[in-house]
Amino acid sequence: MTLTRLLAFLRRDFQNEASYRFAFLMTIGGVIFRSLLFFFLSEFIGVIANPFLGDYQGDYFSFVIIGIALGGYFSVGLTGFAQALRQAQVTGTLEATMMTPTPVSLVIVGSALWSYTYTTFRVFIYLLFGALFLTLDLSRVNIPAAALILALSVVAFASIGIVAAGVIMVLKRGDPVTAVLANTANLLGGVFYPVAILPGWLQLFSYFLPLTYALRGMRLAVLKGASWAELAPDILALLAFCVILFPLSLFVFRYAVERARAEGTLAHY
Repeated sequence: MTLTRLLAFLRRDFQNEASYRFAFLMTIGGVIFRSLLFFFLSEFIGVIANPFLGDYQGDYFSFVIIGIALGGYFSVGLTGFAQALRQAQVTGTLEATMMTPTPVSLVIVGSALWSYTYTTFRVFIYLLFGALFLTLDLSRVNIPAAALILALSVVAFASIGIVAAGVIMVLKRGDPVTAVLANTANLLGGVFYPVAILPGWLQLFSYFLPLTYALRGMRLAVLKGASWAELAPDILALLAFCVILFPLSLFVFRYAVERARAEGTLAHY
């Protein structure tokens, strides 16, 4: 029954997106454009950047393309649930959905399922184009470790996004909060450059972000083929984020829904 409901959410959102074919083609074009942009940028700054990338056994292009790909999951985790919630409020389907026997947790997961599916497709295009036509080397990838790191990362990122959706449910505005979190993650998480180049006091703040551990672990697993022992610190850190944040996020969102129901503002935006 749970799988059937999730597939229903996915089918609904797919049918909506399938009606905009030009946007689909623009997405592929955007992936190729950004890949080329960072490839040529890596040619320009490669000599300067490479000394900082020794741990990953890759050039700057390989480093940054992994950052962009995993950063996409962070972005959709941060904003996907909030955007799905806002769309349901605007279209008037949120209150009707909440009145069904469907659990709250299933509603919020199902609402963002298409965003994660679409992001996975974009990540696949990034990696495929980079490996076939540019200099991305995937010959050493530790596939089981990379898959585990991705799964833990998605749960940790989604937990933050669910909290943001709960804030929107209560305050009706969450854009400033998500914008601050997104900018902070891009600055401190190591998406475009290694965390090691940051001043020491800023590096301390980066360790409070799950994105920092996700990127380091994923790059080590994909570019270096690191062993489980080498990846253990990052995997354990991500697991800790999941254990703490996911139950907390569900509690916050459930509280937000109950408060909105009590105030009669569930469908307000």
